[in-house]
Amino acid sequence: MRVSMRKIIHVDMDCFYAAVEMRDNPALQNIPIAIGGSSDRRGVISTCNYPARKFGVRSAMATAYALKLCPDLTVVKGRMDVYANESQKIRKIFADYTDLIEPLSLDEAYLDVTDSQFCGGSATLIAEEIRTRIQQELGLTASAGVAPCKFVAKVASDENKPDGICVITPAELDDFVRRMPLTKIPGVGKVTMQKLQRLGLNTCDDVRSYPFERIQKELGKFGSVLWERAHGIDERELSVSRERKSIGVERTLSDDIHTLDEVKDFLPHLLAKLNERIDNHSKRIGKQVRVRTQGVKLKFNDFQLTTVEHRHSKLEAGYFETLMEEAFERAKGRGIRLVGLHIGLASNHTSLQLPLPFEDNND
Repeated sequence: MRVSMRKIIHVDMDCFYAAVEMRDNPALQNIPIAIGGSSDRRGVISTCNYPARKFGVRSAMATAYALKLCPDLTVVKGRMDVYANESQKIRKIFADYTDLIEPLSLDEAYLDVTDSQFCGGSATLIAEEIRTRIQQELGLTASAGVAPCKFVAKVASDENKPDGICVITPAELDDFVRRMPLTKIPGVGKVTMQKLQRLGLNTCDDVRSYPFERIQKELGKFGSVLWERAHGIDERELSVSRERKSIGVERTLSDDIHTLDEVKDFLPHLLAKLNERIDNHSKRIGKQVRVRTQGVKLKFNDFQLTTVEHRHSKLEAGYFETLMEEAFERAKGRGIRLVGLHIGLASNHTSLQLPLPFEDNND
């Protein structure tokens, strides 16, 4: 069996839309809720929280039927603009660890961290750090699967939901796949599974013992895919097409700070970390990045966030201090629980070359 040495993480948010609604409205916590359309307008459930799932409520179910299963179900109208905005925040966290990101939807994505140097190059530690940051910074939970290939990472992310992680090492891959039900393989739907069961095939181990030619004859092109998946083979690369737009770093504080001097004390550490990430990104793309804007971010102890960003094509440490002063004026006595710096990246055809390392004009 060929075992890939890639490090793939699949991150899947836990009941994403419902989780956002519960976070934003504490009255919705610990009661069955669903996001969907009205029952009197042939509405459909798009997602629901875990208390609702205990009653059998599921996505794509008619709202009217969901209410029969769970009469106390609270149906909330979706806020797609809010979910999309939260999704962008999650992807910015992903981008701190790798440029190789394949979003599958607003609430899930693949990350290839094979060459990432963060967390000592450990995919497991990267996944745990991402999950922790999502919880601390956004008040949401995510589950993750870590594996040498895409489809196993996706299956693994569902193993310990909600708010869990499952790691399948190269040494564990064969045993994990061998006992996997075929229903867990992407592409095996209800109709295909019925056909496989008629052939006496229920697990990947069953497929391994079945003649390859017969699998191909019964399933056509998908027969070859199924055969490979049953053997733990998935050599698909991540589909990454979008150019990275920004690079940022931030620090969530264990205790609130209250003065501008305390905020500025974090700048040297954050600058060094940002410089490292810029350098890593430059190495990945084979050229120095180009800067378009500089920005800072503060989150206050009431969880309100403020960002100050201005066009500035020559990256300077002193300019971050100026931006921080402007952002701090918005605190209005509130404590500060997060400090962040970021740069906006220009396309390869515009703006000026970014000087590295940082140019500090305060000397």
